[in-house]
Amino acid sequence: MGAAGKALWYIESHYEQDLALADIAQVVGVSPFHLSRLFQASTGSPIVRYLRGRRLSEAARKLAGGASDILDVALAAGYSSHGAFTRAFGEQFGRTPDDVRERGLDGLRLVEAVKLDDPSTACARDPRVADADTLLIAGIGARHRGPSVASIPSQWQRLLGECQGAGPIAYGVCCNSDEDGNFDYIAGFSVPSFSNIRAGWQTVRIPARRYLVGWHEGHISSIRSTWYWLLNDYLPNSGFALADAPEFERYDERFNDTTGNGGVEIWLPLV
Repeated sequence: MGAAGKALWYIESHYEQDLALADIAQVVGVSPFHLSRLFQASTGSPIVRYLRGRRLSEAARKLAGGASDILDVALAAGYSSHGAFTRAFGEQFGRTPDDVRERGLDGLRLVEAVKLDDPSTACARDPRVADADTLLIAGIGARHRGPSVASIPSQWQRLLGECQGAGPIAYGVCCNSDEDGNFDYIAGFSVPSFSNIRAGWQTVRIPARRYLVGWHEGHISSIRSTWYWLLNDYLPNSGFALADAPEFERYDERFNDTTGNGGVEIWLPLV
């Protein structure tokens, strides 16, 4: 079982306890940041949101089943008061606990337990460790979460349309992640400084550090499976730890932006 599967098992068997992200990460054997990044990549859902949704969904089932004391249900779901539970319940489902107890689950969008299909694909070449100097990246940026990642190719289309012949190496940088699964993605190029940057472009400074570098050999559309293998299978057993820092894809002259083939390097920051 990979790290994501272990996390899901632990959540399902312990969600009525006072669980925190750090607790789950310790059991799985990775850092909280690594687990957050992995869980989002594996399930499409932020781990904190999933845990909250599972607790509230099971609470809703208890209420619909006739639970007599809402406070008891709230405490079992990890909430310290009736008021805090009612607010969270309303934000999740758009209904009150009393309403669900009276009218049942009809129309409620419950968060069910996730079963992973384990779509990981191992790198065609053994990952390597490399040191990189400070990088200044400028390009087309956007904030993403969940389904919006499908629009990332449009950022590349815009970038390449604005910068014909800009250079042989481009970068896709993931940065500024939060616990709700939001992150910034910048499709851009390395620049010598942030002066005279094009209007509307975003920038990110990536400090010098050590990286684990993986090679994605297939079509660019399947790169998620290689990311997943690195985060779920390789890193947890490698002796390395993922750092809470920008990570990036590096597209060099081997990559063909017309066909999507040629291969891409994935650079993961190490502690």
